[in-house]
Amino acid sequence: MIDHVHPALARALDKRGYETLTPVQSAVVAPDIQTSDLIVSAQTGSGKTVAFGLTLAHTLLGDGERLDKAADPLALIIAPTRELALQVARELEWLFAEAGARIATCVGGMDPFQERRALNFGAHIVVGTPGRLSDHIRRGALQLQSIRAVVLDEADEMLNLGFREELEHILDASPVERRSLMFSATMPRAIETMART
Repeated sequence: MIDHVHPALARALDKRGYETLTPVQSAVVAPDIQTSDLIVSAQTGSGKTVAFGLTLAHTLLGDGERLDKAADPLALIIAPTRELALQVARELEWLFAEAGARIATCVGGMDPFQERRALNFGAHIVVGTPGRLSDHIRRGALQLQSIRAVVLDEADEMLNLGFREELEHILDASPVERRSLMFSATMPRAIETMART
């Protein structure tokens, strides 16, 4: 059993053959930061998707082994591109399988009506791109009142691509008391400013 990892996710890691965590994964499961907002500088390939999945587990599951029936989402993961969002969703599906998580994606270039159906059906975790998520919020399809955590994946890339307005709209629509997790390969001034707000 890997230290400080939620038991349901530890079983998923075991099934995948994980014996040790990467440095970024070990850092985010430290007991003293399980409820903290985090800014993490992590390069692609460092295992950051599993890292934020691991740190989200305690926020979403607490001491429980499985999530309750899916309703409004509990966590929102924002990624800069469709490809990355779909890749993140695939990683979280196996990582949270033992916890019974339902994961929905909301990304540009996919059928928005199917996405709305999935959201109506209920999801614990929603992974999406800024423009599509913002659109679903405006149309009332994506309800954020139950959100416990928001993850900005590749935050520097999202700002480079000009998504500041959409990100601010999404963050403003989510509860103030949520956890905020920002993962970025670089930490330009714009990221530090966004992190402070």
